[in-house]
Amino acid sequence: MRQQHISRRGALIAGAGAFSAFLGLPRTTAVAGAPEEIERHGLSIFGDLKYPADFRHFDYVDPNAPKGGMFSQIGPSGMYNQNLLTFNSLNAFILKGDAAQGIELTFATLMARALDEPDAVYGLAARAVRVSPDGLTYTFLLRPEARFHDGSALTAHDVAFTLNLLKEQGHPQITIMLRDMTGAEAADDHTVVVRYREKRARDVPLFVTMLPILSRTYYTLHPFDQSSLDIPLGSGAYRVGDFVAGRFIAYERVNDWWGAKLPVSIGVNNFDTLRYEFYRDRDVGFEGFTGKTYLFREEFTSRTWATRYDFPAIREGRVKKDVIPDNTPSGAQGWFINTRREKFKSPKVREALNYAFDFEWTNKNIMYGAYDRTCSVFQNSDMMAKGPAEPDELALLEPFRGKVPDEVFGEPFVPPVSDGSGQDRGLLRKAAQLLTEAGIAIKDGKRILPNGQRLSIEFLIDEPTFEPHHMLFIKNLGLIGIEASLRQVDPVQFKKREDDFDFDIVVNRATFSSTPGDTLRSYFSSTAASQPGSQNLAGVADPAIDAMIERIIAADSRPALITACRALDRLFRAGRYWVPQWYKATHWIAFWDVFGRPATKPRYARGVPETWWYDRDKAANLQRAG
Repeated sequence: MRQQHISRRGALIAGAGAFSAFLGLPRTTAVAGAPEEIERHGLSIFGDLKYPADFRHFDYVDPNAPKGGMFSQIGPSGMYNQNLLTFNSLNAFILKGDAAQGIELTFATLMARALDEPDAVYGLAARAVRVSPDGLTYTFLLRPEARFHDGSALTAHDVAFTLNLLKEQGHPQITIMLRDMTGAEAADDHTVVVRYREKRARDVPLFVTMLPILSRTYYTLHPFDQSSLDIPLGSGAYRVGDFVAGRFIAYERVNDWWGAKLPVSIGVNNFDTLRYEFYRDRDVGFEGFTGKTYLFREEFTSRTWATRYDFPAIREGRVKKDVIPDNTPSGAQGWFINTRREKFKSPKVREALNYAFDFEWTNKNIMYGAYDRTCSVFQNSDMMAKGPAEPDELALLEPFRGKVPDEVFGEPFVPPVSDGSGQDRGLLRKAAQLLTEAGIAIKDGKRILPNGQRLSIEFLIDEPTFEPHHMLFIKNLGLIGIEASLRQVDPVQFKKREDDFDFDIVVNRATFSSTPGDTLRSYFSSTAASQPGSQNLAGVADPAIDAMIERIIAADSRPALITACRALDRLFRAGRYWVPQWYKATHWIAFWDVFGRPATKPRYARGVPETWWYDRDKAANLQRAG
C-alpha cells in the first residue's frame, strides 16, 4: 500500500515562490517587533501549548536514556520524493529522483514537534518567535550556537535562503504548502522574518518551522534542483554515514551536536546509528528480519503477522512482538480512480467499481479478519462525517445545493457490505445497473464506451504484496463486463507514472494530522489536480470541495475545523473518487530484544525510534543466548 505523510508508504507536504514582496518594506519594521508582539517559545494552530517556557523535556521521553548502539529497520514512511523500495538520490526536497528515507534527520529545523500534542512545535534552531498582531509576520530569533556539520554557523541568512529556494524550486507538495508565504529575509545573522499574505492558510507557519534548514554556502556551489548522491551539508542530530544506493543507508549521530541539550532533544536521538534497509519484495524483507539483518520491523501484511511470526527467535524470546495503539486519524486508504481519464468521468462508473469489490471476503480470506472497512478520508477521528448533515454542516453546504449530489445533505456514502461469498450477485447486479445508467452498454459480454471502445482498467502496483487483494476484484469486474488487469512496474517507474498521473487506478493512503489544513490542497484541490507530483491522484476538481478546504484552513477553533472537515468528507465521498479499502487503529511491531523504551508512547506518534534506546545488558544477554 502507498501511504502518504508518515505511515508505511507515505509522504509529508511542502512548496516554492519569490521574495520580491519584501523589497519595499523597511527592515526596521520587520525586525524590531511591535510592543503588541509576544515572544513565544512554541506555536500551535489554536495557541494551546502543553509545555511552559521553562520545560526540561517532553513527558513521553526518558531523560536518562543511554546513548549508543544501532537501530535498523525497513522505513515505515516517506516524504516528498522518497521511495520506500529503493533510492538513487540524497535530495528529498525536489520532484526529481528517488530519495533515501531518513535524509531529513540530517537537517535542523526552526522548531521541533511535540508528539503528545495535536500540532504544537517548540524551539530548536529558533530559541523563540514573535508573531505580529495580524498573524502575517513571524520573526524567528535563532540560537547563536547553531552550526552546520562542517562547523560553520547556521544563520538567519541560511533560513531565508532555504525558504525562498524551496518556494521556487522545491517539490510540488512543498510549493503548494508555501503558496501563502510571500517570502523570507534575514534582518541580521540571528533574526529571520517570514511574511505571509492575508487570509493565509492556518497551518503554513507551523509547516515552515518544520522545513529543513539548508546551507546557503553549500547550495551556492551545488545545484539544488538536481538529484544527487552527494552528501548534503546538514546541521541535524545525524549525518550520512555508509550507504549503498538502493540497498541501505546509515546515519551516524553527531556526538558534539549543538542542539543535544535543548529541551526538545532530551531523551531522543539515542542511537549512535540509524540504518534503513531497502527491499523490493516484502517476503524477502521479512526473511531479512528473521535473519537479524535488521532489528525492528513494523508489519503491514496481515497474512505475515498471522502466520509467520512463529520462527525460533520468537519462540525463544529473542524477538518480541507487540501491538501498540495508533491514536492518529487513519486517513484514506483505497484504490484511487484517475478521473482525468474520460472513461472515469461519470460518478456512476466509479460507484459501480465500489460494488464490485468484496471487502468482507477479502478481509476474511486474505487478511485474517484483521481490518475494519474504511469509509472516510478522516477515518478513526471525530472529523469523519456520520448520519445526516448537522445544522452547522448544512450552513457550509447550502450554497452548493443543486450543484452537488443531494446525498451530501443526508447520509454520507458508505461502501456496500457483501454477503462474504466473494461474488455477491445483488451487489454485482447493482454495479451492472450503474454502468448501464452511465451509458456503457454491454455487447458480447463486454462493456462498450460511447466512443465504441471497450471499458478496460489497469491497476498499477510497484511490488507484489497487493496482488491477492486485486485478483477477486478483477474477477468481479470481468463478471460485469469490464476488462481489468494488474501491472507491476519497478518502483522508479511507478513513482514517475504516479507523479505524471499516468495510470487508471493506484493504491494509496492519504493520511492527515489531527489538525489538517493547507495539506488538503495537495490532495483534493482543483489546483493540485493539474500539478504533477501532487497527491491529488484522483484528479478532484470540485469548487465545493475547494471552498470547504478554504473553510478548514480559515477555521478559528477546533469545533469549526471539525465541522468543515465533515462537510468536505461528505463531498468527497459523494464524488465516488475511490474504492475505500481498510484500516486498523494499531501498530504491529516486532523487534530483536536489544531495546529499552519509555513506559508510555507519545499520543500522536509511534515513538520509534525517536524515544527508544539501545540496552547493552539486553544485547549481551541476546548474544549469549545465541
